[in-house]
Amino acid sequence: MHQPAIEFFTASDGYRLHYRRWTAANDRPRGTIVALHGIQSHSGWYTATSRQLCEAGYDVLFLDRRGSGLNERSRGDAPHADRLLNDVAQFLQWARCANERGGQAVPMILLSVSWGGKLAALTAARRPELLDGLALLYPGIRARIRATATQNLKLSLAEIGGAQKKRVPIPLQDPSLFTADPDWQTYITRDPLTLREVTVGFLLANRQLDRQLLDAPDCIVCPTLLMLAGQDRIIDNRATRGYFLRFASNQRKLIEYADAAHTLEFEPNRDEAVQDLLYWIDSIS
Repeated sequence: MHQPAIEFFTASDGYRLHYRRWTAANDRPRGTIVALHGIQSHSGWYTATSRQLCEAGYDVLFLDRRGSGLNERSRGDAPHADRLLNDVAQFLQWARCANERGGQAVPMILLSVSWGGKLAALTAARRPELLDGLALLYPGIRARIRATATQNLKLSLAEIGGAQKKRVPIPLQDPSLFTADPDWQTYITRDPLTLREVTVGFLLANRQLDRQLLDAPDCIVCPTLLMLAGQDRIIDNRATRGYFLRFASNQRKLIEYADAAHTLEFEPNRDEAVQDLLYWIDSIS
């Protein structure tokens, strides 16, 4: 059974980012999948899907966002939106160059789940040369849970007051928001790497990302897959579908799993979703 290696990538500012590398057994992988997790999760949540993708012949590089998962430095913090985007772009560029040096001109797929969809969509819009396909799984681009006008005002005042390092709880503490499965709810609750708090600086970066996302659809031209969970209590599926239909890409595919809760990884539909994902990757490769 495949197991991941824990490896490191150093960003341009010196921050060392952990990632889980799943290496396909065959000599020539069918492609490379770079994956991004959600606001609270980390690469360790997605072991089953990563293993299935690997066993199907794909290398999977699942990056832990700075301040999340195995990255203990500056826990829950981000200096600004561009730093988070640069981390993704630099990692993609490094992975693509590594493939080329190894004589492997294979497709590069950027896969994201939940909040990571913000980073993935903006990377696809800004750096289209770095990826050959974009997979957005229940992306956090349009969420049901959003900051109120009062909360936005407080955030602006905190920025003016220099309180960027102040920590606040993430408003997703109820594990039933992620899955209806009680065993997986217990896993989320007990997982020591699950992120519970972020800084004001991260929330400011998040707001910057939201503003930049407004114009991103016109610049997303690569083949794109959107997967939605029909019973999602975190994502606004209707608004997300509308956003997706604005993409400039002429290769768009939408799949919705009517009975699934937010995190497909923890739902009975997981194997079906992975097979659908593999079929889509094969179709664009």
